[in-house]
Amino acid sequence: MNAAADSRLPADLLDDLVLANKILFRLNVVDAFGHISVRYPGEPGKYLMSRHLPPGMVTAADIVTFDLDSNPLTQADKPQYSERFIHGEIYKVRPDAISVVHCHARPLIPFGTAKGAKLRPMFHMCGFLGCGVPIFEIRDTGGMTDMLVRTAPLGKALAASLGDKFVVLMRGHGATMVGQSIPEAVFRAVYATENATIQMQAHQLAIDGEVEFLSAEESEKSGQGRNVPRAWALWKHQMTAQP
Repeated sequence: MNAAADSRLPADLLDDLVLANKILFRLNVVDAFGHISVRYPGEPGKYLMSRHLPPGMVTAADIVTFDLDSNPLTQADKPQYSERFIHGEIYKVRPDAISVVHCHARPLIPFGTAKGAKLRPMFHMCGFLGCGVPIFEIRDTGGMTDMLVRTAPLGKALAASLGDKFVVLMRGHGATMVGQSIPEAVFRAVYATENATIQMQAHQLAIDGEVEFLSAEESEKSGQGRNVPRAWALWKHQMTAQP
């Protein structure tokens, strides 16, 4: 059985999860790689995510139910994402996290690798970055690896690096974001990526590279999620409107 056949799941949740995959692909946050999950409604010990597919190809029939150890409870005979442990281990320690995005968005990569660089909020859409953006160093837990979070211990270490923040960069790999809903997780993934591009441009323009970031108070006031519904409504319209 796939999740689409599970009568306990709201149809609109599956629709949003499928759309989120396609939105992230359309907006160049993910390409053939990356994934988004959502916690199973009413059962916090489970989550939903696609089986091993490029995000732009995901359909409702491809959605798998996982436990928090990232064992597939449905479609266990199908290949699954090797980095599913990112999701399960974050859900274990972050009860506020309802959705998780993992991506390799290119504008974010330099901020996880350039010594001394910090991803900081440039404009009001990115106040969620104001609380800080940690960097996960996989060598500290796994030594020399292929940079992928293929095991529960590596997923646990990533979740610890994320801590109580909303975004964690992964050195030489990408980034992971959490939200209290699918739309919020997608919003944070999209705008963290845009912020990275804008920040790089600002440093290039500025005298001696000095940039004025949002203050802590500005970040707090602008990071309340009020922009999420409007952005999500547009992205859904773009994906579903008839040509």
